[in-house]
Amino acid sequence: MNAKEAIEYIEACTWSATRLGLERTQTLLHALGDPQKKLRFIHVAGSNGKGSTCAMLAAILKAAGYRTGLYTSPYIQTFCERIQIDGENISETDLAAITERVRGIADRMEDHPSQFELVTAIAMEYYAAKHCDIVVLEVGMGGALDSTNAIDAPEIAVITNIGLEHTEYLGSTLEAIAETKGGIIKPGCDCVVYPSDPAVLRTITKLCNDRSVRMHAADTDSIQTELASLDGQQFSFHEWQHLQLPLLGAHQLKNAAVALTAIQVLRKRGWMIPDEAVRRGMRGTKWPARMEILHKEPLFLLDGGHNPQCAEALAQGLAAYLPGQQVTFLLGVLADKDSDTMLDIVAPYGATYICLTPNNPRALSAEALAEKLRARGQEAVAADSVESGIRMALEAGLPVAAFGSLYLAGEIRTAFPNTIKRYQREGALRRRAALSPAARAEASLRLNENILKSTTYQNAKTILVYNAFGSEADLSTMISQAKADGKRVCWPCCLSKTEMAAFTPQDDAGWMTGAFGIREPDPERSVRIEPDEIDLVVCPCAGFDRFGNRIGMGAGYYDRYLPQCTNAECMLAAFEAQRAAHIYTESTDITMHLIATEAGVFPAETEMKPL
Repeated sequence: MNAKEAIEYIEACTWSATRLGLERTQTLLHALGDPQKKLRFIHVAGSNGKGSTCAMLAAILKAAGYRTGLYTSPYIQTFCERIQIDGENISETDLAAITERVRGIADRMEDHPSQFELVTAIAMEYYAAKHCDIVVLEVGMGGALDSTNAIDAPEIAVITNIGLEHTEYLGSTLEAIAETKGGIIKPGCDCVVYPSDPAVLRTITKLCNDRSVRMHAADTDSIQTELASLDGQQFSFHEWQHLQLPLLGAHQLKNAAVALTAIQVLRKRGWMIPDEAVRRGMRGTKWPARMEILHKEPLFLLDGGHNPQCAEALAQGLAAYLPGQQVTFLLGVLADKDSDTMLDIVAPYGATYICLTPNNPRALSAEALAEKLRARGQEAVAADSVESGIRMALEAGLPVAAFGSLYLAGEIRTAFPNTIKRYQREGALRRRAALSPAARAEASLRLNENILKSTTYQNAKTILVYNAFGSEADLSTMISQAKADGKRVCWPCCLSKTEMAAFTPQDDAGWMTGAFGIREPDPERSVRIEPDEIDLVVCPCAGFDRFGNRIGMGAGYYDRYLPQCTNAECMLAAFEAQRAAHIYTESTDITMHLIATEAGVFPAETEMKPL
């Protein structure tokens, strides 16, 4: 069994509300040797804020030196996200091996486990095999009968914000839902609770009293907000001063109060968690698709909010971070969600709506959603794909807020990098093409002259140059002069899909068409140059920003070589017309130190953050 087969097997075991209960999970875990009994847990239930609170707790515990498991659902982009240790997803190899073992047991059970029950068992086996010190365990739905509740008493049972949800399964009142979610509270644990509706607090208090459990209500009134921007938030809470949190929204500070209260309780239970670990963990918390900034200029905000409480948090965030502005909403919802109330909440902030159909059988179609919005007097259109929806939203020229479904959030997050890169590349090339041929020739001449006059060029002995496409800067003048100046000029070459090298062709015949259709040196007719010999890298590009970020015409394969060039200054080359406010980058992209245009050679600016 490989990972693909493992996921297909798991997802084929659909969930049924008629089969709620812990018996199947307990049977399956017992057959595996009860791996959950070898672990210690923080168990987290609630309607909203569960995932963010879990992410904060896991980050802090990891920073404190504990081997920390994190179990969440649903996933955003990849199935393996659901099972993590110290921020790393379970490997496909481990997923396949454990699933094969679990399948051998599950398929012999008369009452076959559901999808979520299988994943829970796989996670427990994985965490135990990897000797986790503690697991932050998010409830799937409800609490009492959720498969995660097959564990014994956790260190702490955390109850986050509770609202009306899944009423057909959990109850039609807040008290009934709180009773169900409070099922994770067991004798021997402590309970930390979000200070929500009084009816909820009364219910949780009674459950704690009945089970002799100490209850700790997070004191959200003690939060002191010091700074809030699109780069994150700074706040103080009890003994912790000036904490930094990259997650956006005032509601995240309340979630942080819950997480920090849980840390205080863990300390009282004997866990060693230094203040510096709290600081590093809070500062390093990552939780995708929750008011997440995918790009700043143009602003593209992604939120997986899918109920009225989430819509309220998003609306509050828009009011705080974009005061007086309207946005383009990129929106998709499930048909069984309270979309009317969600739309009412965000309506004051929407200039236009681009509608999508989430990839889910319960999805409301994009056209049906657009028609609903038009009936409400809103400007709305349906997009036929996620990619086209992202493109339409960007072209509207306003900040973009994408929300409505976690399923849709994963699709958007997956499609966004390539879509915005194409959008930004095309925009830069249109601006370049708008220059007359004479203006382009003059700009090209000045660009080459500026590189040749720069101190960096003059001090360099060996220069690595990327070959340009027709729409990128022509560096032939600089290259010819460099050879005349006695400098070595070399070019990158793909020796394989993973191995890069640099070569200087011995003559005009020392060239070939490379693996990616780009003119490259022929290794058989060239001299190899070692990366530590290179003093300057010059990279023509299709678009760039003042921070040294760039976008090219290819897929960035040659950039894999640049980290080896430890002695080199890196310079991008392009026309001023190709300058953008902010180029989208990924973790694999290499930022250039210098920017060369027809206006001069400048050091790239440091992308300063206020936090």
